[in-house]
Amino acid sequence: MTKTCNNNMRIIASISSLLILSACGHHSPAPAAGADTPASDTVPVFILKQDTLKKTAEFPAELVPYENAELFAKVQGFVKEMKVDMGDRVKKGQVLAVIEAPEVNSRLAESEAAVQAAKAKWTSSKDQYERLYRASQANTPGIVAPVDLERSRNQMQADSATFVAAGRQAQSYKAVSGYLYIIAPFDGVVTARKADPGSLVGTNAMLLTVQNNNVLRLRAAVPEIYVATADKLQHIDFRVDAYPTERFKAVLTRKSETIDPNTRTELWEFKVDNSDHRLKAGAFCYVKVPLERNTPSFVVPFAAVATTQEKKFVIRVKDGKAEWVDVRPGMTVDAGVEIFGNIAAGDTLLSKATDERKPGSTGLWTIKK
Repeated sequence: MTKTCNNNMRIIASISSLLILSACGHHSPAPAAGADTPASDTVPVFILKQDTLKKTAEFPAELVPYENAELFAKVQGFVKEMKVDMGDRVKKGQVLAVIEAPEVNSRLAESEAAVQAAKAKWTSSKDQYERLYRASQANTPGIVAPVDLERSRNQMQADSATFVAAGRQAQSYKAVSGYLYIIAPFDGVVTARKADPGSLVGTNAMLLTVQNNNVLRLRAAVPEIYVATADKLQHIDFRVDAYPTERFKAVLTRKSETIDPNTRTELWEFKVDNSDHRLKAGAFCYVKVPLERNTPSFVVPFAAVATTQEKKFVIRVKDGKAEWVDVRPGMTVDAGVEIFGNIAAGDTLLSKATDERKPGSTGLWTIKK
């Protein structure tokens, strides 16, 4: 009985082993028709088109006075009188300050006396020569020796030269005496006063600063990338922080015609009418400049341009395969970035470029709508 049970157990074990081996030898059944399958490699693309690029850019700028003069004393002396103070409006030619320098007045008086003495001597020698000359012309020969007439003529010429030199020296002293009066060089306003009566001043001492702020200069540094996009610009508007809800007008007057190597910008200057004196010289402002490319260009979405450490590129689909095309970025607008390179209208570009999409790769290119 025991032997029969052992044989039955061996048979059951053998059958179990065959079932296990049979199960391992078969593949899993195929998924049903409705089961999920991996998605296809679909890549959105778009057709490149040309367009005229227009935008309005805002640049920081500065208001500066149309004319600005720092007035220094031209001779050493003491301030006798200050006729104006900060904030006073002045007219061209108006006396603003008086310097006291007694030695200057003394030299002027001496020079004027020297002129009178030289004039008297020249008048006397001239009269002497004229009398001798008239006598030499008389019918009686030998009355005036030729040598005496020549000597008299030479003396007259010498006295004439001395008189002229004394007059010029007196003019120079008179001009120096004019330096004792500080004169307004133009209509404007006194923006700084640096001296008071009794102060000792010299040629390096600034007394006053005068600015003409009836007209202001608005100066804006325009980036190099934009300098060729506003050739027809004539008028612009700008804003200042003092009047946040208002905009002011300005007229383009000149450009520097050079690119600053430090900032890579060109300086543009505008003229601002400030007859109401609301705007202040030295204030920062913000200029809105309309920009327009003269020729059609290509604008692509920002994501269509890939950037690596070596270059910037877009991915073009050609003959069903991807290829990298190097590009240079231009201006940016809300729709994207302007690009330049070996591209043409009608090219098919990937909407999202990445260096993971290698040249020569394929995909299911789908035009993005």
